[in-house]
Amino acid sequence: LVKTYSGATGATDVHAVSNVSLSIPSNSVYGIIGKSGAGKSTLVRLISLLEKPDSGEVFYGDKRVYTLDGKALIAQRRRIGMIFQSFNLFASRTAAKNIAYPLEICKTPRAEINKRVAELLDLVGLADKADAAVSQLSGGQKQRIAIARSLAVNPQILFCDEATSALDPQTTRSILSLIRDIQKKMQLTVVMITHQMEVVRDACDYVAVLDSGAVVEQGTVSEIFTHPKTAVTKDFLANLTQNIPDTASDVSYGQASIVRWWQIHVAVCKSNDGRTRSQPYGSFVSGGI
Repeated sequence: LVKTYSGATGATDVHAVSNVSLSIPSNSVYGIIGKSGAGKSTLVRLISLLEKPDSGEVFYGDKRVYTLDGKALIAQRRRIGMIFQSFNLFASRTAAKNIAYPLEICKTPRAEINKRVAELLDLVGLADKADAAVSQLSGGQKQRIAIARSLAVNPQILFCDEATSALDPQTTRSILSLIRDIQKKMQLTVVMITHQMEVVRDACDYVAVLDSGAVVEQGTVSEIFTHPKTAVTKDFLANLTQNIPDTASDVSYGQASIVRWWQIHVAVCKSNDGRTRSQPYGSFVSGGI
């Protein structure tokens, strides 16, 4: 895929996506990671059919989708779910009515809408928040409602564009766990756009690393974490090793969160005297512990 944006008069064109080729396995969580300006958001707009590439092709399975337009494009987009960093909820609607919105657009019968909304509220753990105003919800609850809304029309693919960037670490972990659970239950293909290697580590099966609009490295998470080849990937991993938890509650989240790519895990804990101690944990296991 190639996508270039023309610069202002006298300015250099921006090559947002440069000859990117990806094969995203179905029924998996695929991470696309890169620093700011790497081309992540542009790439997701291309593969989610929000924009057309200057050149290249987009297929969903064996179906060529990048050439669709009109009613065919609308129908295909309705089989795609999107989650954003900023939630994009309607402040004038309750939690339940936000989830109902895409079903209303599809002219779904009201009884069916009510049933589906109740199912989704239960799925994201907010069955008691149906009538809550958006202003009454926490950041994590807003993202759960946004996730429920994205699932309303039973999509085949779920795109998450920096879905946890605005959340605190604990809420981030709960949202990632929810996405993983939903992916398994619904057998979705999930594409996660992020600049956080923690998200890749904790949620993804596969990952592609973007730099300056190009894919510089891709593979399973275990391959990339154990054998990083490029400077940008090594930099992401080096920064990740600095995020060592300071409390027992952080450690209890899962020992896999500590230096996961080494052949031997090390669980890092604080002793009562404040000194850091470590103990061997186990051998590397792809996909989590």
